[in-house]
Formats: sequence, C-alpha cells, structure tokens
Amino acid sequence: MPEHRTTREKQQVRIRAIAHRGQEVWLVTFLYSTVLYNRCKKMGGRYTRTHKVWWWPAGQVSEGWLNTVLSDKRHKISNQQRTKRTARANRNELPKLSLEKEEKLEVFIRWMLSKRYSKHSIRTYRAALVVFLRFNMGKALDEICHEDFVHFNNDYILKNKLSASYQNQIVNAIKLFFHKMENTKMNIELIHRPRRSRPLPSVLSKEEVKKILEAHGNLKHRTMLSLIYACGLRRGELLNLRPSDVESQRHLLIIRQGKGGKDRVVPISDRIIKMLREYYKAYQPEKWLFEGQKPGAQYSPKSLGSVLKQALDKTGIKKNVTLHWLRHSYATHLLESGTDLRYIQKLLGHKSSRTTEVYTHVSTKSLQNIKSPFDEL
Repeated sequence: MPEHRTTREKQQVRIRAIAHRGQEVWLVTFLYSTVLYNRCKKMGGRYTRTHKVWWWPAGQVSEGWLNTVLSDKRHKISNQQRTKRTARANRNELPKLSLEKEEKLEVFIRWMLSKRYSKHSIRTYRAALVVFLRFNMGKALDEICHEDFVHFNNDYILKNKLSASYQNQIVNAIKLFFHKMENTKMNIELIHRPRRSRPLPSVLSKEEVKKILEAHGNLKHRTMLSLIYACGLRRGELLNLRPSDVESQRHLLIIRQGKGGKDRVVPISDRIIKMLREYYKAYQPEKWLFEGQKPGAQYSPKSLGSVLKQALDKTGIKKNVTLHWLRHSYATHLLESGTDLRYIQKLLGHKSSRTTEVYTHVSTKSLQNIKSPFDEL
C-alpha cells in the first residue's frame, strides 16, 4: 500500500554559471511555477524562450544573492557546478608550465599522433598532464616521483572533490607519459588507481522506451532515438553514421571507428529500414546520415541531448534519463528475450565479456521467477 506524503516535496531550482557571448552569466532553471516566474521577473531577470531559462549577468548579481531571493520552504536550491567552478579556479591559480615541460609535452603529443590515438584521447591526456605538471612546477621532470602523485591526489583531486573517473584519466596519462620519458625517478608501477565503484547500468522498461520513441512528431528526432535503441548505439556512433553505412539489402548497419577505433556490424529490422527510408526521402542528407540545419554539417551532440529531453518532457517520465540508457535498455531487453551473452557482447562492441556481464545483474527475467519466503507464511 503506497505511503501518503504528509509534506509537499520541494521543487528544485538549479543555478549554474556559463560563459555567454564573452561574459559570465547565471542561469536559473526550474519546472514552471507562477511564484518563481513572477519573482524572477520582479528581480530583473531575462527570460529566453528558446532554452526556457532565466539569466542574469554575473557582474550584476551574485550567486549568494540568487540563493537568498529564490529559496523558501517550497523551493530547494541546487548549485550543481560549484565544485567544477572551484576546481577550475584552483587550476587557474597553478603556475604556468615551463618551456621545458611544454616541449616535452609536445613531443609526447606527436608520439600519440604517430600511434594514431584518437583526437579525443590526445585532448584528454594532454589536459590531464598539464594539470599534474603545473601542480608540480617546483620540480624538474626528472625529479618527479610517485610520491608526488600521492601528494597531487590528496591536495588537488580529493580537495576539489573531483571524480574517481577523472583521477583514473590522470593515472592513464601519467603512466603513458612517464613510460616514454627517460632518466626519471617516476616508478609507474607504484602509481595506484582509485578504487572502482561498480554502479549498475540504468535501464528503462519496454513501455517507457516505447513512450520516448513515440513522443516526437518530428521524423528526424524520432528516427535518431529509435536507431540508438534499435541498434544499441553510443551517441558518437549515431552522429558519425553516413548514408552508405546503411546496407538495407543485407539488413545491416555498419558502425565505423566506434570506441577503441573498432568497426562492427549490427542487424537492422524491416521496421527500422522503412523508417530510415522515410527519413532519407524527407531530408536528403548529403554527408552525414543525420545533419544539422546546414547541409553537410554533422548533427551536434548537444542538440541530440535536447531531442531526448524534449521527449522526456512530453512523456512525463521523471527519471534522469540519458541517451546511454537506451543502449543499456537495448542490451538488457536482448538478454531478457534469450539472446546469448556472447552475441550481445559483439553487438555492443565490448572488448571484454566482463563488461557485458553487468547486464545479468539488471535483467529481471530470472528474478521474477524467485518466490519470496514471505509469500509462504
């Protein structure tokens, strides 16, 4: 029997800072509330209908002032970017890289380019190394050791409450960089990784997926979301598709240069092929299967995220769904329908079967057959 709430749940008001047209502004978002709408208007806030947010120039108001005037018994303030801003401020306070370290870093980047590391990996590794080397500007490169990494973890990573995944990126970058360095005191075998948390993948029911995929009247939006779920695609894999990657005669979709630079093929049904044909006839994409407003321009990741958000708003689903949830749901629903785990691994492009096995923990097929001893009392 559901528990009745005695108090009304607080509505969350989100405050965050962004750079807009060369100046920093405060953005305020919330589910529609007449009280908050009138309050923001009275406070001199500016409203944009395109993004459905209120904003103020950071030079005119402070975060503390916004907290004070917007908070009350019915509204809860969420400052989600405070930690990121603090970490960014602390990073900016670090000394600049010396010429020697800049040169060594550029040599390392050229080496990664020659090994054909992806642009994303090179950008991530470089950013991680710059922070670590700036933190240790008091030492020459050949004097930095693993104890300096422990010091960096405690006084920068943990102090700024940065994530374990970011810490792991730092570890990857340091290990690779110092492995290529000569005459160094750094023992990369002593560089420890953070203890990994193993959260279960978030999965939607088939009914929820159906609602999301049918929410949009726009054919392009509906096709993009449907293809992510129907083929278990990552966001980047969808956006990198070209019209020639759809082999309708063979009922196959070719995914090129997925995660880890791997190609793979996934089957597509007659229903998806029919949807893709309708979409292609209506939009006539030139270079990419899904293009933005300009012909030949790739559809942006941010716009794709907005497509999902709009679908969630229309369905009324309150979960914090991301595009990757559709991929997780695809794998879980395949497993529940009896598909062998080895085939699911190939369809998802997982290097290790251990990565795919996580879906056995969220599949409800076996759990539903378990009878609680409570029912036998």
